Parts: sequence; C-alpha cells; structure tokens
Amino acid sequence: MTSPAHPHGPAPAAGPALVVRADRGAVLVVPADDVAAAPRRVALDRDGLVPQPDGTRVPPTVGDVVDVAVPDVAGPDGAGPDGDAPPRVAVLHPRRTALVRDSADRTSLAQVMAANVDVVLVVEHLDPDPDLGRVERLLTLAWRSGATPVVVLTKADLVPDPAGMAAEVAAVALGVDVHTVSVPTGDGLDPLRALLRPGVALVAVGPSGAGKSTLVNALAGREVMATGERRADGRGRHTTTHRELVPLADGAVLVDTPGIRGVGLVADEDALDATFADVAALAARCRFRDCAHGTEPGCAVREALATGELAERRYDSWRRLAKEAAWHAQRTDARLAAEERARRRRATRDYHRDVRARP
Repeated sequence: MTSPAHPHGPAPAAGPALVVRADRGAVLVVPADDVAAAPRRVALDRDGLVPQPDGTRVPPTVGDVVDVAVPDVAGPDGAGPDGDAPPRVAVLHPRRTALVRDSADRTSLAQVMAANVDVVLVVEHLDPDPDLGRVERLLTLAWRSGATPVVVLTKADLVPDPAGMAAEVAAVALGVDVHTVSVPTGDGLDPLRALLRPGVALVAVGPSGAGKSTLVNALAGREVMATGERRADGRGRHTTTHRELVPLADGAVLVDTPGIRGVGLVADEDALDATFADVAALAARCRFRDCAHGTEPGCAVREALATGELAERRYDSWRRLAKEAAWHAQRTDARLAAEERARRRRATRDYHRDVRARP
C-alpha cells in the first residue's frame, strides 16, 4: 500500500511488526513473530496518524500490528533511494480487540489504551480496601474491548481475610475469575502464570499503587518495570508513565499501563449488561420494556431494591455508568455528524471549483 506521505511509494519491510511502545512522532516495534527481539524506532507521519485499510487514519497504540516501509525516494543524484530516509509506518492492520477509554479532553475522541489483547487483568489492591465501583468500571471497559476480563486482587499478605474480601469482589464481578495474589510470598501467582500461553497478549489496568508493575515483574520472572513505595496517605505513586509491551514466559506478552484513578467510560449496552448481568436480568422482568426504574408500576428493579435482593450501591453504580456511556455516545454521534457536514461542504466546494475550471 502506498502511503500518502510518500508519493514515490514505500518499499515494504519484511513481515508485519508489533508496536511495543508509542511515543509522540514515532513507535518502537519488533517483528510480530519475534516479540523478544530488540525494538527499533519507526517514524510516523507528521500528523502522528497511521492509515487503516479503509483509508481512515488513527493514532497507533501498544499491541497494534503494522506494516513498516522504507520510502523509495530518489537520492540527490537521482540514482536510487535516499539512504537517509527513515523507515515509516505504512498501514495499520485491523484490530481484533481494543481497550478503549474516554479522552481526557473535550474532543469526544476515544483513546485506545491497548490493541489485540486477549486478557484484561483488572488489578485492584486489598490494602486499602478494594473499590467495588472502580472494579465495575474497569470490568465494563474490559467487556467492551472484546477480550476476557480477569480480576487480580493484590497485597493479600497485608490483610487478615483475603478470601472474604475476594468474595465481596466476586459478587460484583459476575462470570469473571477472581484471584488473590501476594507477590512477596508467591501465593496465587500460578493461576495467572497458566494464562501465559504462546501468542496470548494481556493488559494490566488498575489504580496507582495496586502493584501492577510488581505483578508484571513477577510474571516476567525479571525486573522489567520500575516499582515504587506507597505514599504516606496510603495512595499509590505513579511508577509506570507510559504503556509498554513486555515479553513474558512461553511467548506471551503483557501491556503495563499507567495507574488509573479516574477513567472515562466508553461502553455499549452489551458491555454494561455483561458487568451488571444481575441488574439486566431484573430489568428484563419489568412490566414495561422502556421502564426507567422510577415510579413505573411493575418495576422489577425497584422491587428488588425494596426487598434487598439488589444493593443500592450496585444499582447506583449501574445507573451512573449507563448515564456516562450514553453521554459519551451522544458526544461521539455529534462529532461524527459534524465531520459528515464538513465532508459534504468540502465536496460541494471542490465540485464548484471544478465546474469553474472547466473550459
């Protein structure tokens, strides 16, 4: 495929490449079939975007598979390629899965945190107590990605009843495996190591101080990520400042991510229903299909709240995340509509310019 930035056409490099780190203006890549190889730097086009097969351009992220090309640009004497022309990313392969969060700004553009992952490790600490609302939020992101979520509860050696705390988390992580681990003692790591099969890609998400980097180091069997001490107020310090793909045992890879204290939700109805399967089942029993779960008669959700079958906290979390997901969807629809209006204006302008230029 010819890159728009290189009209003379790029010369494809050998085989697809895997993005192990994305920086401003460039990515680090390794051969897709040799994740343990030394990364090399590959430049991006000036806008920092990469074309997809359908022609749309998006920023690359860790886990992306790309084709790398060497621009076939004639040298000063016209005799052949310019040896100083750096290799560039030519095209982005379609993503199998994508872990997406809402952008931190007001552009309504979503940020892809990791691509082509098979397992999302939702890492939450047991000390301080786990935040159930955060677990639900991250599980919704995980279900939305298309990957399989797994909850990892760290620092089990610092609490007297890790099993009891894990049971509380499992009650809101429906259909998801929940593991308690202690990296210093090695307890609970074997089930996670069993996930490390050839070709499997994992991503770890969670708050600062949850021990993600320590967990990555334990799974890698070596220190590949810097770790930090907890602050005096008990909250974690940011030790990972970028997303990076790390080779693990048996040909698996893992993406470590910066700590998340607050993450905007990008979700759909299916992802919410997967996280809140209990609430969705209740809502399906309501008398009216469009029940708002307020004062409508025959509301199974309100009845479950009244009897204690459904916890108020769980219901509030569901309502909050559903409202946030709907708000993001509306912003995205508005942005897409604006882009379509701009496209039509450009097409009309180009048409009139061509008409005026005709003899």
